[in-house]
Amino acid sequence: MEKRPIVHLPTTAAYDRWAPVYDHDDNPLQALDDLELSTLLPEFLALLPKSPHKRAIRLVDLGCGTGRNTLKLLSLPNTHITGLDASPNMLNIARQRCISRLDSLAGGNRVEKVDFEIFDMLAAATVPDCARYADAVLSTLVLEHIPLAVFFGTAARLLVSGGYFLVTNMHAEMGAKAQAGFVDPETVTKIRPESFVYGVEEVVSEAVRSGFRIVGGIRERAVREEDLLMLGRRAAKWVGVKCWFGLVFEKV
Repeated sequence: MEKRPIVHLPTTAAYDRWAPVYDHDDNPLQALDDLELSTLLPEFLALLPKSPHKRAIRLVDLGCGTGRNTLKLLSLPNTHITGLDASPNMLNIARQRCISRLDSLAGGNRVEKVDFEIFDMLAAATVPDCARYADAVLSTLVLEHIPLAVFFGTAARLLVSGGYFLVTNMHAEMGAKAQAGFVDPETVTKIRPESFVYGVEEVVSEAVRSGFRIVGGIRERAVREEDLLMLGRRAAKWVGVKCWFGLVFEKV
């Protein structure tokens, strides 16, 4: 079989092109992330105070993409959510999806406010004002594209002391064999953004250097045979391989 040509692009440019098909290309890692977040995300949210400092809880979705996880937060009352992403095309989809979902939620069962802003961790000297003093930040399947010090330094600037940071990422076992990318339906070429392979231990070490400590344990997840119905046919080649890890940090 002839291999598809591969085009390497800067991360933002790649995700701008990926945006139209991002939620529909049967990505097994996204599906596995959703599966694991079904338990990890509620545990993370349970750590937050009900009403800190007599104001709405401030949550930041760092690298929110098309709003895959932002949508899961919209039913939280007394909460202000900010979605940040470097890709304008991804952010536009996130905004549209969240506006549509909010229209279906009753006033007492929805967030107080949702903001979206373009933010590139690799280029920005400061974090956006609308995202400062966050009580919690989540960032899922983003770390792969960002140098460790930049990633955790950004989170530290966003969070208040005692704030929590949920991180998920591609596991190094999967990263040794593959990286993020998609087939552009228009050109039938494989598009790949810049990616880094990180072991769990080096991630934790950099987090500690940046002023964080682990809360709870480290979750590592391999694909299992029984997962295939939920994760899709593309997951079959990953059975027995650790593909995902997730953990929660506290800013000390």
